Amino acid sequence: MNFIHGDNFTVEIVRSPKRKSVAIKISKGKAFIHVPSYLTHSSIESIIARKQPWIKAKLAIQENLSSLKPKQFIEGETFLYFGKIYTLKIILGSRSSVSIENDKLIVAIKELYLKDANAIKKLLKQWYRKEAEIILKEKTEYYAKIIDVKPTSITIKTFKSRWGSCNINAGIQYNWKIMMAPESIMNYLVIHELCHIHHHNHSPSYWQTVAKYCSQYKEQGKWLKQNGAYLEL
Repeated sequence: MNFIHGDNFTVEIVRSPKRKSVAIKISKGKAFIHVPSYLTHSSIESIIARKQPWIKAKLAIQENLSSLKPKQFIEGETFLYFGKIYTLKIILGSRSSVSIENDKLIVAIKELYLKDANAIKKLLKQWYRKEAEIILKEKTEYYAKIIDVKPTSITIKTFKSRWGSCNINAGIQYNWKIMMAPESIMNYLVIHELCHIHHHNHSPSYWQTVAKYCSQYKEQGKWLKQNGAYLEL
């Protein structure tokens, strides 16, 4: 049998004579378990039973992501900022600007571009990026004093698959999309990168340092992994 049925999910067994360990992978809404050829079916069933909550959680995340619809940048759509949901309102303006009033994300734009999705997207991206430059710089300077480090530069970038980085010269880079996350997640990211100035790795010593300044780092890191794909324009 090449499949094992769990609670509302099915796992495909992939055997390999070269494999020495077991790995469960979730890809395109399907679950796979990669195992050595010698492993018995009953042993694989036991592993699946133990990992069932994890498998279901990962499958649920992928199902949610697959249902995400691309933004159309039209009136009434919702956008995230500091982890809160704001409804887009598009108004005529003599010059382009973005602002927040109560629960509205207001885009003022010239008449020519009132229904131009690309122009509105570009304006919103510029606004998020500018906000990131101001707020993340302030947070980095604040936590740098607490952690007793001195970053050589703070840069805002567009990354596809990461939220920040710290190079060997203590230069810090952040993905501007983190501005959509709750503030506690932003703080975690800043602390995460600043601690790399002390430890250029993810060793136990590194995580001990992170824990000194961010006691909930495990939960916040997990949140970012599970919800990061939602932080998108």
